[in-house]
Amino acid sequence: MSLPFPRWLSGLLLTTALPLTAYAEGPVYGPELQGFEYPYTLKHFAFESQGKSLQMGYMDVAAQGKANGRSVVLMHGKNFCGATWERSIKALSDAGYRVIAPDQIGFCTSSKPDNYQYTFQQLASNTQQLLKALGIQKATLLGHSTGGMLATRYALQYPEQVEQLAMVNPIGLEDWKALGVPYRTVDQWYERELKLSADGIRTYERNTYYGGRWKPDFDRWVDMLAGLNKGSGHTQVAWNSALVYDMIFTQPVFYEFPNLKMPTLLLIGTSDTTAIGSDIASPEVKAKIGQYDVLGKQVAKMIPHSTLIEFPGMGHAPQMEEPEKFHQALLAWLDKSNPVGK
Repeated sequence: MSLPFPRWLSGLLLTTALPLTAYAEGPVYGPELQGFEYPYTLKHFAFESQGKSLQMGYMDVAAQGKANGRSVVLMHGKNFCGATWERSIKALSDAGYRVIAPDQIGFCTSSKPDNYQYTFQQLASNTQQLLKALGIQKATLLGHSTGGMLATRYALQYPEQVEQLAMVNPIGLEDWKALGVPYRTVDQWYERELKLSADGIRTYERNTYYGGRWKPDFDRWVDMLAGLNKGSGHTQVAWNSALVYDMIFTQPVFYEFPNLKMPTLLLIGTSDTTAIGSDIASPEVKAKIGQYDVLGKQVAKMIPHSTLIEFPGMGHAPQMEEPEKFHQALLAWLDKSNPVGK
């Protein structure tokens, strides 16, 4: 006669197995990226927006080199956080800049509200409030990926507060909707984001961002994004991500590039093929979007006071792929195009 399996023992076995499973699947972080270590002190800016009490996580890093009295604001991309600017923060700080690296609402260490009208204008306004609270009246903007769209909108919205504008492989150098990419509803984006995994993120970024190449350094950022998405805020993170994707797709900045008045730099890794919705586009449409070797040159001609620096063979994030080469080019331009002089 066999004895019934003790319920307490099955519970114990399940409990002891959990850490092994979690370890095998990678780290898990809280809904505001609790548990992930930022490279510099993380602070929080509390403010009211759309009837909600929200907070933005940010890093404010003083100049480590001889201070030049100037500030650079870093705007992260959709699949990135303020922390992914780690190398750039150090390079800029060592060169004498004060560096502000916020996480936008809906991302990383910042609030993820249940309901929020996401617009680039709103995110620009949120960032402007942060800078005002920090006593920064004018700054240089450096935007990467989706952060390039936000930096463009900020520069159009607050031109008198922007000394220089620099963009690293910004998305939005074309209007995907107008070029024939099908529309995804927010609900469809949400279902897609619920299925996000580390393997899926790594495969997408390897193929789209880095031309099939991969460096071990990139795994930390995959774990950051995957750990945030599978933590206790899983549905909350996915919902905000869906709302953000809808904002990106439906709010192009492409048509307003000619209105930028400040010195503007485009830093382009030419092997990048990022294009929102390319996975559901027809073969004909997919073949003509996301061509950064062409897009950089086209948009540079649209912006009045622009400089184009290309990194042949590099992908979506040259500041992470070849940081020394990237920062040498960036710092040289920042110094040369400084509108207020040294």
